[in-house]
Amino acid sequence: MGRKFKIGDKVSWNSEGGQVSGTIIKIHRKDFDYKGYTHHATKEEPQYEIKSNRTEHIAAHKGSALTKL
Repeated sequence: MGRKFKIGDKVSWNSEGGQVSGTIIKIHRKDFDYKGYTHHATKEEPQYEIKSNRTEHIAAHKGSALTKL
């Protein structure tokens, strides 16, 4: 099971371009469609939408991919 975060938490994660940091803006606790893909989420293992601090790009990740800053 991944780590638990809340809206407003500052986190970082690895991307193809290197380490990225941002702020959690939404928590999904059931499957959702995002950028043409179905992302799987449950109450026990939610997915988080994070807004990048640098580019304002929105990414979706499980808690296991995130590190709290």
